[in-house]
Amino acid sequence: MTAHEGLRADRIRVTGPSGRVVLDGFGTHAKPGRVLALTGPSGSGKTTLLRALLGCLPPGLRLAAGSVSWRGRPVPTGRAGRRWRLTQVGWLAQDPASTLYPWQPVLDQVIEVLADRGATGTAVRAEAATLLERLGLDPALHTRTPGRLSGGQAQRAALARALAGDPPLLVLDEPTSGLDPDCARLAAEAVRRRRGDPSRVTVLVSHDRRLVGDLADEVTEIAAVAPLRDPAITSRRTGTPAVLTVHGLVLDHPAGGSPLLTADLTLHVGELVALLGPSGSGKSTLLRALAGLHAPAAGTLLLSAADTTGPLPHPASERSRAQLRRIQLVGQNPRDELNPAHRAVTAVARPLRTLAGLGRAPARAQALRLLSDLGVDAEHAARRPGRLSGGQRQRIAVARAVAPGAAVLLADEITSALDAATTTRLLDLLDRLRADGLAVLLATHDLDVAARADRVLRLSAGTLHEQDVSAHP
Repeated sequence: MTAHEGLRADRIRVTGPSGRVVLDGFGTHAKPGRVLALTGPSGSGKTTLLRALLGCLPPGLRLAAGSVSWRGRPVPTGRAGRRWRLTQVGWLAQDPASTLYPWQPVLDQVIEVLADRGATGTAVRAEAATLLERLGLDPALHTRTPGRLSGGQAQRAALARALAGDPPLLVLDEPTSGLDPDCARLAAEAVRRRRGDPSRVTVLVSHDRRLVGDLADEVTEIAAVAPLRDPAITSRRTGTPAVLTVHGLVLDHPAGGSPLLTADLTLHVGELVALLGPSGSGKSTLLRALAGLHAPAAGTLLLSAADTTGPLPHPASERSRAQLRRIQLVGQNPRDELNPAHRAVTAVARPLRTLAGLGRAPARAQALRLLSDLGVDAEHAARRPGRLSGGQRQRIAVARAVAPGAAVLLADEITSALDAATTTRLLDLLDRLRADGLAVLLATHDLDVAARADRVLRLSAGTLHEQDVSAHP
């Protein structure tokens, strides 16, 4: 093996529109048959580094210095670069569901990639189906479009596209961020099968310390990562009044048959409740139903907040301004939630004006303070979502939700794109808000995050079960 085999970056510098340096002096080497992991805090430039390695920096960024080579030759640019990525590179982006075609069944999307990478003949369809099944997507899901899949299922479909045809270079940006432990193991096994093959190179970005320790042969750390706070110091709340009571809630299964979920649920003032369950079990659907974005087949919701107490209408369109203010949802994909034309500070200030009644200047000042508390400085607060990292977008979506004075925060995987230090900062902020009465229902696959909860609920086989907080999820 020569020094120039695999994927190599030497002293690369990436600059922004005004010449501001985004990355400077980075060098790394992904060797044949091995897995290179890139780690570092949210916003440190990991995704920008990946795009620089692949020659596809977004508009406004450019490779100002340094070199990137693949198997001893410069990574091509322009039309040749697009063809190289299409045929040689399996690429899973940080927002995987956004890379899927919304109108096309996921099986057909995997077949299309196999064809681009040279597969022919009648066996292609069977090969695509086998790959999806290997990632835990049963045949009944293969003919669905991405919008009819859960977030974790769509992520695995996007991963199948990246893995299709076993590309010479596989680049994965947070491949397990939205997956439950069982599905994460399936994704890890797909990467593990490539190790030791001298014709294959794998580059992995992840905040999952377990995954990096299990898979990586080499690690390039862009910045130090702090550990999560010891969950043992988190208090368990008892005896507080109910803020949201759900009785007899029934969510129909989109494919028919038995209901996706039948549940009673009570959230108390100031508590954090972790919602666990396998991908596709209905966690996101439950949160969306409570937020008024998914119509249940039956059930009653009662909200008991400072300025609004009484039944909560199922559709959000029928809820009062006070009800909309008091129960807020942060969805699984912040890219879809944030208006691409609005700067971060505008996104957070808007609900302060429309729901909390603040003037323009006070709303902007409070939005900047809240973003700063979450580690988003004034420079990044002035940017639009397309120029922010996935972790920064996630924090902005959380800030927008809690800004107007929510009594209930429905949070869907809000730490999935965050490093350990930023996760701790976000949970610490939620703890401060919980001290003022905020109740949080948090869907997560992160065991460390669940360990900080006052209660843990597991969703399985269409029912909710309370679980001992000290038990392994």
